[in-house]
Amino acid sequence: MELTLTTPAVLFPAISLLLLAYTNRFLHLANLIRQMHATELSPRIRRQIANLRRRVILIRYMQEAGVLSFLLCVLTMLALYVGSPTLAWWLFGLSLLLLGISLCLSVIEIRISVKALDIHLDEMG
Repeated sequence: MELTLTTPAVLFPAISLLLLAYTNRFLHLANLIRQMHATELSPRIRRQIANLRRRVILIRYMQEAGVLSFLLCVLTMLALYVGSPTLAWWLFGLSLLLLGISLCLSVIEIRISVKALDIHLDEMG
């Protein structure tokens, strides 16, 4: 299979939307953390804080892997442009690997998010 300039370019909108989704998750958590700052630290809140801390760290890693994937797509296009198809293949492969890592981290973060909801549900009944 031949790697052309359009192959890595196809990932640009997908990675951009993924990074936007990650940023929205981060902003939501940041607002939640700011709201909790003025709250009394009950045992439930302490459990939530630990949960939020893990989620913020995961979102940071998700964003970093996504941005590096995006950068490697750009470098893939540059390598193709200057006539280095072997380098382009390696860069594109690394880009896909980082994108996969980012998505796996996203699944882990979603699972932790569900645990946060479970904490609320436990309190309710």
